[in-house]
Amino acid sequence: MSGLLVLAPMRVEAAAVRGDGRVLRTGMGPWRARIAAARAQAIDADAVAVAGICGGVASRLATGDVVLPTELRTTAGDTVPLTPSETLTAALRRRGLRVHTGPLLSIDHIAGAAGRQSLRDTGAVAIDMETAWLAPAAAGRPFAVVRVVADTSGRRLADPRFATDIARALVALRRAVPALGEWARDARFDLATVHEPDTVRA
Repeated sequence: MSGLLVLAPMRVEAAAVRGDGRVLRTGMGPWRARIAAARAQAIDADAVAVAGICGGVASRLATGDVVLPTELRTTAGDTVPLTPSETLTAALRRRGLRVHTGPLLSIDHIAGAAGRQSLRDTGAVAIDMETAWLAPAAAGRPFAVVRVVADTSGRRLADPRFATDIARALVALRRAVPALGEWARDARFDLATVHEPDTVRA
């Protein structure tokens, strides 16, 4: 086996997480995520993680905060339960990162502030466009998700501060990489972290 495989949707995310394990850039959106998940199943690795940025839904989230999902959801009603690793949580906090847990909703489009406010009633703390469809990449291997908040729930995408928010989120994502390495090494010896996500419908 060959360590950690990190799935990162965008080029800037893939660049931010390089350093501890192999990185596969998946592309944005559910269609590309499903293709990448199938490719990743054939890659030799001890553990699989999804890492990237996300949009905040819960008002308590700030730019640069880390979301460790307790559940992956889609708007079609599919759910994949997850248990955030204590090893990963502790490693992130030691690096000065604020960690939040809760459901992560994967959607098929970019949602602005108004759209995200309407999603608060779903109970999701954050949104992205790939994670639920990338989950089958684990294929029985230890699996983790680290998403860093870029834009908060009240921030419009046209806000001139949006680019700065993304830059701050990418810095935080880079700081999270060694924590993922710690988790992956620990996961090989801790069966409690092993989770095989269910396949999400296309």
